[in-house]
Amino acid sequence: PLGLLGLAVGCAALLPIAFDPGLGPNAFRTAAVFCLLFGAGCQLLAGLMSFANRNLYGGTLFTAFAFNWVLNWWVLDSLARGFVPDAGIVLAAEVCFLIIFVVFTYGFGFYSGLLFLFLLDIDLLYVGRIAKALTGSRLFDVPMALLTIGLGAISLWLAFAMLINPTAGRALSFESSAVWRHR
Repeated sequence: PLGLLGLAVGCAALLPIAFDPGLGPNAFRTAAVFCLLFGAGCQLLAGLMSFANRNLYGGTLFTAFAFNWVLNWWVLDSLARGFVPDAGIVLAAEVCFLIIFVVFTYGFGFYSGLLFLFLLDIDLLYVGRIAKALTGSRLFDVPMALLTIGLGAISLWLAFAMLINPTAGRALSFESSAVWRHR
């Protein structure tokens, strides 16, 4: 749940920029800190804890996401300082991330429909980012912002199910926390 909560907070911090990319350096710096602490920090800790519990799939997923959030931090921090990262290198890395996460999406389809939807949302975000980079069109901004809201909402739903269901002693949601424990 820690990694999912960090993901939700990171998504929330990106929303003002997603809906208004014209925000200034202070918005980029502020979002960058949230990306580093919550997006990267929580997910790295969750990934390392998963590895310690011999959960190769979850550990790899959360750790990969953690490094992705470090990249988000660096890009936002760089923009706040007036440095624009090379678009071609960032695009190449995002294409690689898309390939990685498509395979993760396929794997999560064996566990749960909601987990599949969760990863599909991430895949669609990457498709939008890549399409925007290739076309230069802002047509993808609103759909990507809406996908970010969806990703944060699904993350919260899964995290709350994992935390509350065992506490309540029964499943209060349609997504059982047992799905995550068996990885």
